[in-house]
Order: sequence, then structure tokens, then C-alpha cells
Amino acid sequence: MLKKLTLAVLATVSTAVLADINVGVSVAATGPAASLGIPEKNTFSLLPTTIGGQKVNYIILDDATDPTAATKNIKKLISENKVDVVVGSSTTPSSLAMMDVAVENETPLISMAGSAIVVEPMDAKRHWVFKTAQNDAHMATALVQHMTDKNIQTVAFIGFADAYGEGWYKEFAKIAEARKLKIVASERYQRNDTSVTGQILKIMAAKPDAILVGGAGTPAALPQKALKEKGYKGLIYQTHGVANNDFLRVGGKDVEGAFLPVGPMVVAAQLANDNPVKKSALEYVTKYEAAYGKGSVSSFGGHAWDAGVLLNSAIPVALKKAKPGTVEFRRALRDALENTKNVAGAHGIFNLTPNDHQGFDQRARVMVTIENNTWKLLK
Repeated sequence: MLKKLTLAVLATVSTAVLADINVGVSVAATGPAASLGIPEKNTFSLLPTTIGGQKVNYIILDDATDPTAATKNIKKLISENKVDVVVGSSTTPSSLAMMDVAVENETPLISMAGSAIVVEPMDAKRHWVFKTAQNDAHMATALVQHMTDKNIQTVAFIGFADAYGEGWYKEFAKIAEARKLKIVASERYQRNDTSVTGQILKIMAAKPDAILVGGAGTPAALPQKALKEKGYKGLIYQTHGVANNDFLRVGGKDVEGAFLPVGPMVVAAQLANDNPVKKSALEYVTKYEAAYGKGSVSSFGGHAWDAGVLLNSAIPVALKKAKPGTVEFRRALRDALENTKNVAGAHGIFNLTPNDHQGFDQRARVMVTIENNTWKLLK
């Protein structure tokens, strides 16, 4: 009888050890932000399928850059696929739409979107949310520094009429004011607009020394193309939301000379050998280009890779406290993510705290310009 009981206990332990970890993913593989979501989706094929001795399954859904679809995706992933964590989405509006579902189900959510509003200010909802893309405020500081170094006095802003554009304007305006930069015009447009002529004419009438485009992906090329068409001669800045080859392809010669802050991964090969992010950035670039071709890597795929980096660090810690498929494991995984320390990703070094669920410092940004249809590191 004792022998049978012992065997039964061993069988139970064995089942627990072999339990799969399910990672749900929602990305904008189609729609206006497809140039962000496609490299993110591709990157999940490069992530480890075993972590801490446990098999990891990635269940990937397309939200088509639609917050409503993103909400449906996270509900499906949690209720039907019984995921332990969700990674998504590619954009700020979709990430914000997913947050309520994540907190209701006590499921960690790792966003790949840029706006700081995804993780700030910290509250009961954001307690469950993390992000891998650099905060817009973090990048705006580098951008404003470059403007002041160039003796810019006046600047105009044109950005998306959504949470991404508003988040960027808010952070940029706050830093610009502190650095005595005067914002002389502010305009908005939709991601799927085909013309911004009216907005550009208003901006040019204000005669700004420089213009910041608060957009992401290929739709961010539209204002710059319009500015070039209308003969604008001042400096043009973009955000880190455009750091992929599709933006360069769509923008062509019209985006030459633009300045923007990016994660160091974008110019990994140009970094100094003593840069603390170079090794981890090159690891991702090498793996992605081996799978998808030379020159195919983008900043956005790096955010998906870094979600994998965080999970690779946190999952073994969580496994010591609970088994996958349980609320106890999800809670333990959330706690482990929040305590990530000195973990090198493609875009920077993660040091997360209860009040900082992004965790990057100045090592996660560099300034570049677009030169000869590629990114050139500014020394």
C-alpha cells in the first residue's frame, strides 16, 4: 500500500515538472502598424522553447492594429489557451485596451509599445503590466538635448491622434519647456490618413526651426514627405517608433537627414566595443538575420526579443514557487519580472522595480540620423 502511494506521489510530481508554460502573444501583424508587428511575430520563432526545464508554447494572434481585436485576443488567450503570461501588443492603444483583462485575470502583461502611459503612473492596474520598449520620455530627453545642441529655438509637433501621439506630445512638451524650447504649432493626424497637407501648411506658417513627427511605423513617413514636398528647410525629427526598414523604404529620399533616438540594437555593429549593450544586441541581430536575411532586423523585433529575455530570467524564479497553469504561478511570475536586475537585452540593461516596470537607463538610447537609406550613429 505504501509503495502504491509513493508511486502515486511520484507520478503527481512528474506531471507538475512536465507542465507546459503557455505564453500568449497579440501583435499587429496586419493593419497600419504591420511594420512593427511582423518583425515582432517573426522574433517569437527565435525564442527558447524550454525555460527552467519546462516546455514553453507561444500562441500568437494578430490584432490587426485594432484595440478591440487586441481585447478579444487577450480574452481568448486567457480563457481558451490558459496562458500564464501575455506579450502584446505592438501599439500603445491596443496595449492599453488589454490592461483591464490582464488585471481582472491576474495575468502578467508585457507590452512592446512605446508610450510611458502603459506603465505610468503605477497603480493597481499597471501592477500587472510591464513593457520592453523605451519610454517616450526617456527618448524625448535625448531628442531635446540634440535640438538644444543644434541651437533650435522654436519647434512644431505633428503626431498621431491617439495615445501614442498624445503621449509623445505630453512628454516632449514638458522637457522642451524645461529647456526653453518654444512649441509654436501642434497638429494631429490618423494612422490611416493619406494626406496631411492642411496640417503641414499650418505648421510651416509658424516658421519653426525644427519639426518633430510623433508617429510610428510607415504612417510616420507621411508628414515628412509632405514637408519635403512643400519645401521645408528646417530640421526634422522622428521618434524611435520609425526604426525599421519599411519606414526607410516608404520614406525614401524624403526621410534622408532626419534625426531620431533609437535603441542601441538598431546600430549594434556601430557601437563601441566597450558599450555594455553591444554583445546582447548583436546576439539578437545575428539570430534574426540568420533566419530572415541580412538587413532584415528592426527595432521592433528587438522589443519582442526583450520580452523573451525578461521571461527567460523570471520564469525559473517563478517555478520555484508554483507550477504553470495556476494563479500562484502567474503571481510569482509577476513578482519575478518586477525584481529583474542587471539583465542585458537587445535594447538595454533591465533593472525593474515596483515603481518602474520598464527599467531602462541612458544605456538604452542613442541618437542616429538617416543617411544613404540607413541608420548612422551620431557620435
